[in-house]
Amino acid sequence: MSLLKSALTEAPALLTIAVFFGIWTIAWLPIAIPLAIALKWRPPQPITPTQKLPLLASLYILAPLMLWGVATVQGESFAAYGLPWDITVLLSGGVGLIAGALSLGGLFALQWGLGWIKWQIDPAQSPISLTTALSTLALGIWVSLTEEVIFRGFLVNQLQQDYSPWIAAAIASGIFAVLHLLWEGAEQLPQLPGLWLLGMVLVLARWADNGNLGLAVGLHAGWIWAIATLDSTQSLTYPNPAIAWITGSNGKPLSGLVGLVFLVIVGAILWFTLDLHDFLKA
Repeated sequence: MSLLKSALTEAPALLTIAVFFGIWTIAWLPIAIPLAIALKWRPPQPITPTQKLPLLASLYILAPLMLWGVATVQGESFAAYGLPWDITVLLSGGVGLIAGALSLGGLFALQWGLGWIKWQIDPAQSPISLTTALSTLALGIWVSLTEEVIFRGFLVNQLQQDYSPWIAAAIASGIFAVLHLLWEGAEQLPQLPGLWLLGMVLVLARWADNGNLGLAVGLHAGWIWAIATLDSTQSLTYPNPAIAWITGSNGKPLSGLVGLVFLVIVGAILWFTLDLHDFLKA
């Protein structure tokens, strides 16, 4: 126990992070193994959404306990990770949620206007229901809150003890991107640059929100909400495979040029909201 406490408080940041993920994985395996058997999934087989969601839920439901344990050992609080008990966090989260959903909806509308994507609505299929919209919203908030506290909260804080803010952000975003390979393997490789850039944009969102995670959680949740809701209708198609390098392949926007440019624009907007003098001075 003393060695564990030392690894979480005195060790280099990367070792502390490795210990955290190692403990989290060990705690999850007794749940994940029987669940994977029940779902008839064996790695490295491709995982379907119906298999992935229960496994991801079982992993993420442990996240608050893992973070609470680390925070207790380190003498920190969730406020240090960017989640203080403050109404402004909820307000910035709401702003981020609306901005994220509307901006991504606008991106798809632009591509539709250019003829790069098509909407194929089946008359026999019901339009998006309130139940679907609310369930995908809840999913987006849960996933984004968990990932932001871990990757833009805990990881960034740890790494900034050993590295400059930009290097810490780059490493945390790299870990965030690479860990997506664990679920879908080589299918995620085209998205790695986009996932890394997404992580960097969300770090900027935290900086723009005075170190809080409200804006980052909101943006992330809005994007997940928009994509999950559209996916639920199965109405979005990409008719021209020759321009997949622009629109993204297999319905993955971050694997295409449009997704990368979108993130650069969002990042630029966030950058110019920073108090640059104070930030660069720090």
